[in-house]
Amino acid sequence: MTLLAVERMKLFTTRSPWWCALVALAVTIGFSALVVGEAADSGPFAPTVASTQFGYSFGMAVIMVLAALAVTTEYRFGTIRTTFQAVPNRTAALVAKATVVALVALVIGELSAFGSWGIANLLKPNAPLALDSGADWINVAGVGAVYALAAVIAVAVGILLRHSAGAIALLLIYALAVENLVRLIPGIGDDIYQWLPFNVANKFLTGDGASDLGRNAEAGAPLSNAVLSQGWSLAYFAAVAVALLAIAIGVARKRDA
Repeated sequence: MTLLAVERMKLFTTRSPWWCALVALAVTIGFSALVVGEAADSGPFAPTVASTQFGYSFGMAVIMVLAALAVTTEYRFGTIRTTFQAVPNRTAALVAKATVVALVALVIGELSAFGSWGIANLLKPNAPLALDSGADWINVAGVGAVYALAAVIAVAVGILLRHSAGAIALLLIYALAVENLVRLIPGIGDDIYQWLPFNVANKFLTGDGASDLGRNAEAGAPLSNAVLSQGWSLAYFAAVAVALLAIAIGVARKRDA
């Protein structure tokens, strides 16, 4: 618990987490307001629960920036050496850091998801936006879990690269572009894409489209083509995050700080 408290204090004594949290909330809730505001009040093009979460991937990108900076800033200013001197068990120190960042990401994710859903209800009070099913609840409440695991991935990349610009560039390019570009590979692109982590995370959130009332053209981001069920999709994404963190910690233990 002491390590967690220390990591919490280190995280929130800098400005970047506060700015990243505000940007993540503004981006996700702002996108929801734009999408829902342009939708019809009723009929086939009325907003759905899923369309309120249209901007979650953009907020997730900001969360990964926050998580990467939580690690790379320490390497940049050399404070990671002090951390490892105070806590010779590097595994415990880095796991504590990843846990704190993941918990912060979880809270931001829930605030952004329910904030997006709330603003949609204010803008379109007559639209079918009630959380009436498990699929609806997962589509909204599940955003926090995805943000938390994405933050763990970002922490792992930050540990491996130790350079802010490089880690952030790699994370953003991969999450926002590379996975979709894989689909362009002739013959095997779609088969590979089915197992890529952020596509699988999207499957956890959207499932088979039950929270989108049939997925009309205005109903937000496209459905995932991942072959796993929603529950196994979350487990798969979590396994990827934990595996990357384990690799990163193993590398950190063997090299100089």
